[in-house]
Formats: sequence, C-alpha cells, structure tokens
Amino acid sequence: MRIARFSIDGNVAFGAIEGEKQDELVLDIIKGIPFADFELSGTKVPVSKVRLLPPVLPNKVVAFGRNYAEHARELGNEVPDAPFAFFKPSTSVIGPGDDIQYPSFSEEVHHEAELAVVIGRMCREVPRERVKDVIFGYTCANDITARDVQRREKQWARAKGFDSSCPLGPWVETDLDPADLTIQLTVNGQQRQLGRTSEMIHSIEDLIVNISEAMTLLPGDVILTGTPAGVGPLNVGDEVAVTIEGIGTLTNKVVKRG
Repeated sequence: MRIARFSIDGNVAFGAIEGEKQDELVLDIIKGIPFADFELSGTKVPVSKVRLLPPVLPNKVVAFGRNYAEHARELGNEVPDAPFAFFKPSTSVIGPGDDIQYPSFSEEVHHEAELAVVIGRMCREVPRERVKDVIFGYTCANDITARDVQRREKQWARAKGFDSSCPLGPWVETDLDPADLTIQLTVNGQQRQLGRTSEMIHSIEDLIVNISEAMTLLPGDVILTGTPAGVGPLNVGDEVAVTIEGIGTLTNKVVKRG
C-alpha cells in the first residue's frame, strides 16, 4: 500500500494512494494515523487536487554514510568496517515539489539519492530477526550535502543538516522487498546516479540493529541507507528527481535561499 500525507483546504491527513497512472491517482482518506490499525474512510480525492507533504514528520532522521563502496571511493574515503551514522534534524525535511534552498554558506551543494526506511513502531535493541516487524515502509530521499562545508568541518551538522537538505517522498510504500531495487537520480532530465540497493555494504537489518542498540526509534523516524556512486553538484534552477523501483519519483527544484 502507498500511504501519502497531504493537505487540502487547510487540513492535513493521510491517505492510501489508488491507481497507477499519475494523472488518475486518488487518495482514500485514512481515519486517524497509519502507524496503528486504521480504516479507510471511503472518502476519495484526486491527488491532483491536494498538496503532497513529506510522507512523515520524523522525530529524527538517522543517516548512514559510505554504505556503497563506489561512492566511498569516488570521494576518496575508505569503506567503513561498521555502519557509519550521522543525523539530519527534523527541520531539514521537505516534501515532493518543495524547494531545496541553496545555503548561503556553501558554494558546492551535491545530490545523494537514497532509499529511506520509515519506522512504524517504538523500538529499541531490535534483534535481526525482528527488523521487518518495526518497519512501516520505504520512500525516496535526497541527502542534500554542502560538500565544501563537509570537507572543511569535522562535524557534518551544518553540511548535511541545513533547512531543506532532506527531501522525502512522494509517499511511503508499505509492501516492498528492498533487497535489490534500482535507484536513479536525474538533474534536468539527465541521469547522474544509477545503482541498486543490493550494492549496500551494510544491509537494512545491519543498520537498524546498529542504531537501535544506541537509541529508541519512534514511529515515523527515518533511516537513510546511503547513496550509490555518481553524486555531483547542483545549481540554482536545477530540477532534481530521485526514482526508486517500486516506490515512485521524488522531484524538487533548487532555488536561491531567500
């Protein structure tokens, strides 16, 4: 099931996406929130009549770096022996169609297409065999990075945590095998990144076991699983699109920060 979060007439709700053709998609509005047992209301609205929002509002976004060997090497880094985590704040999250604001303190902003895992229940110290039980679903992400700042500063808080640096969407797919999906990214229609989730060094199970050893994960929290090779610069005016097999396409435009 594809679950979207949207606004219409000033109200925010969740809905289940129905249909396949983009111009024919409709939302069946969900009663309540989707992280517990829920019912579909039967009230339906065309996707074209709503504004899609970030599919969740995470308490935290935990991102894992250098989880694809070719990407680690393209930036001159060693492949880590263990998962390598950092955080993006909730204020970095934007949704499909929202603008990526080019930060005033950077002159080199890069795109990074990623598969995002959405947590569905509160959990801690998750055993490997229970990881699937705590996953709500999967969505597309773009780990926007101020690369010059990342190189210059020892901590990545500013480089990867600035406002609008974490586009998510367009919705959450709850019924998906993430083991071997195509991930691709285009800028202005030209392909920049192309990889498969099977190329991850550390699996989704590895990542969730690793981070849940240290902290409690809450419903709606997001885990970013790393990016394949091909990262590169973005400029004001660019349109960047992340497409993941079985999920859909997340599109955002780069604008000058106001």
